[in-house]
Amino acid sequence: MLGLTILGNNSALPAFDRHPTAQVLTLEDQLFLIDCGEGTQMQLAKYKIRRSRINHIFISHLHGDHYFGLIGLITSMGLLGRTQDLHLFGPEPLQAIINLQLKVADTALPYQLIFHPLRGDEVIMQEEKIKVSCFKVSHRIECWGFRFDQVKAPRRINPDKTRQYEIPAAFYERLKWGEDYTTKTGEVIKNEWVTEAAPKARSYAYSADTVYDESLVEKVYKVEVLYHETTYLKDLEDRAALRFHCTTTQAATIALKANATQLLIGHFSSKYETLELFEKEAREVFPNTLLAIEGVTYRF
Repeated sequence: MLGLTILGNNSALPAFDRHPTAQVLTLEDQLFLIDCGEGTQMQLAKYKIRRSRINHIFISHLHGDHYFGLIGLITSMGLLGRTQDLHLFGPEPLQAIINLQLKVADTALPYQLIFHPLRGDEVIMQEEKIKVSCFKVSHRIECWGFRFDQVKAPRRINPDKTRQYEIPAAFYERLKWGEDYTTKTGEVIKNEWVTEAAPKARSYAYSADTVYDESLVEKVYKVEVLYHETTYLKDLEDRAALRFHCTTTQAATIALKANATQLLIGHFSSKYETLELFEKEAREVFPNTLLAIEGVTYRF
């Protein structure tokens, strides 16, 4: 199971108690921070998300509402005694920006900050449980989306069976990933005797800021949950195009063409005080649409 917690759902200006873009994707004990707009640290604290468990940060582009909170978070992690590596993925110029900020502040981080520049549509991270890919989207400046694919969902432990075969709890994690258990006497307990088939592997795509562009469809095809920006309602389609953003119906059309299971919409313009019309308009095209609401964790 994946979980997505929305920390910020607004566009450039904080307004109506909505904050610039930031969200956390959770896979078991791993937390992935996607974008880091102003106020992200406060939102992490507000929703009791442990920053010490964030080992990977993904920055889509260098408009301030997507990364102005980053240097504060990085330095705070150091002040709090972080020692484990932190991996940062983003546009190539971001590395020089961070290095300059640390230099002028005479700040030395007590942990290793490992920067991974985004240079093309490719897999940027591959681990046992998850694969992360990046893909370009069409915005005013270089901008990237990210797709997270669960590589293999863990099998489910049957507690009654593991007790029956006297398998120690310390071995359960290995059972989840398909290993057989061998007793001290050499008897092999087959994995399928004590576990159940894994649920379907899940996937999530974050499309970042983009004008309406149907080339996105193949990049997010059949994703479980698609997050797509909807800066404007459908009556402002011309303004959206001029500013390289999307409307409600455009985001919903991408989700429909991509055969996504669910659509989350966010990055709302601060010109709108209420958001009900965003969901209504998107659902006219793609019924399984939800607003990305701050503080809510969407599980799938």
